[in-house]
Amino acid sequence: MHTVFYEPAGSGTFLATAATAGPWNQLAQHGGPPSALAARAIEQHERDDNKRLARVAIDILRPVPVDAITVSARTVRPGKRIELVEAVLECNGQEVLRARAWRLATSATVPVVTAGGAPPAVPAQPQRHIDFPGGHSAGYLSAVDWRFVNGGFDQLGPSAAWARPTIPLIAGEELSPMCRTLLVADSGSGVASTLDPRQFQFMNVDLTVVLQRDPAGEWLLLDAVTTMGGNGSGLTETRLSDVHGAVGAGLQTQLVAPR
Repeated sequence: MHTVFYEPAGSGTFLATAATAGPWNQLAQHGGPPSALAARAIEQHERDDNKRLARVAIDILRPVPVDAITVSARTVRPGKRIELVEAVLECNGQEVLRARAWRLATSATVPVVTAGGAPPAVPAQPQRHIDFPGGHSAGYLSAVDWRFVNGGFDQLGPSAAWARPTIPLIAGEELSPMCRTLLVADSGSGVASTLDPRQFQFMNVDLTVVLQRDPAGEWLLLDAVTTMGGNGSGLTETRLSDVHGAVGAGLQTQLVAPR
């Protein structure tokens, strides 16, 4: 079992380990690790400690190979209070993922406004076995500690699960709150599967995460529901919480097709 998701390979390049492999194809990465890698590049680009990442929108342009990935970042729209930053991931000369993030100025004088009740407790025992029916479970899915409050990867319908990565994105680095969120939030569609994955594919083409505050601690609750229009398109909506309460939401657009 690999001990990191990525190994630095110089000049903004990172070698993806087998821990990044997604459930559909062990040669293609799960959307979580490359999304977190893009957010890391955005956070490190022209860093401003008076601003925070409030929204990151990921477009997955094609399957991201379990291979060497090159990352670059640029400022799209500079500003004193509002800033838009973009990161691009490339593999073998092709763009594979593009991320855009809004950095917003922080303020200590704005009141807290919350909705919803307290989240359920983190189950004391980890899942004994992670099974994604008909899929590859030895990569990314085994590198995250999953604790389902209800449902499971092998059960259909809305579901909720606590999740925390068990290995770092890159050796020696602490995950930022946004990177940690993106690393697991892309699993909302798997947590809330509505079709048997042995008969259908439901592949995310994007991920948008909005955080009104940074989640505290290592656990993140994905409370997810997936709906489909009967025409090959699906939508997963995931409420994101830490142990103290709601922190934001994730949205995913899905291509749905028979296997």
